[in-house]
Amino acid sequence: MSQDLPEQGRLKILVVDDHELILNGTLDLLKRRYPQAQILTAKTTQNAIKQVEVFGPDLVIMDLSLPETFGDTAEINRGIKSLETLMKNYLTLNLVVQSSYVKALVRIKPDIDAHEGGFTVADKGLSSQEMLSRIDLALKGVTHTKDLKIPPKEVKPEWIEVLNLAFEEGLEDKVIAERMRVAPRTVRHYWTKIQDILGVYPEDGKSLRIQTEKRAREEGFID
Repeated sequence: MSQDLPEQGRLKILVVDDHELILNGTLDLLKRRYPQAQILTAKTTQNAIKQVEVFGPDLVIMDLSLPETFGDTAEINRGIKSLETLMKNYLTLNLVVQSSYVKALVRIKPDIDAHEGGFTVADKGLSSQEMLSRIDLALKGVTHTKDLKIPPKEVKPEWIEVLNLAFEEGLEDKVIAERMRVAPRTVRHYWTKIQDILGVYPEDGKSLRIQTEKRAREEGFID
């Protein structure tokens, strides 16, 4: 990936956010920084993926909490799934995740690490100048994810699946094992790994499962 910014006259940017105020603020910022760039917008994950296919942007700036189609409820997991799709189908696409839920990116950190395009993270609380800095880095093909505060150990996809099945769908371990097509002892093993990475251990008078759910939500492993 080139470390030089694309020429402004050729620069194409797609901004994906369903909040009008944030969308307009980002557009104003981009127009001042890149006055010659062509900028399009999308408010749903479905439209965003279609726009990337047709428009072929140099950069996508996207929120994580998004609806799939107009009228749907915005959900972090929908944004995560669409981000995975973009990274899978467009290996060198430059991406900026601008969101209040950046912790959720811990779920797909291996995919981010493997992505060949620029990938930067910008919490919506960042200053305009810092936001522009993250955009420039992404356009140069740089990865900047230090704000995620990723745990030192690798987070495996099956651990995230266990958490979602347990705390989003309310399933017991036996049913989780059936859904994942693994032995019950494997699910128990996953729990020990999840609890270790979250720093959750047995304490007198405290429910281990409740503490695990609490920490998993705090760290962005689940919504």
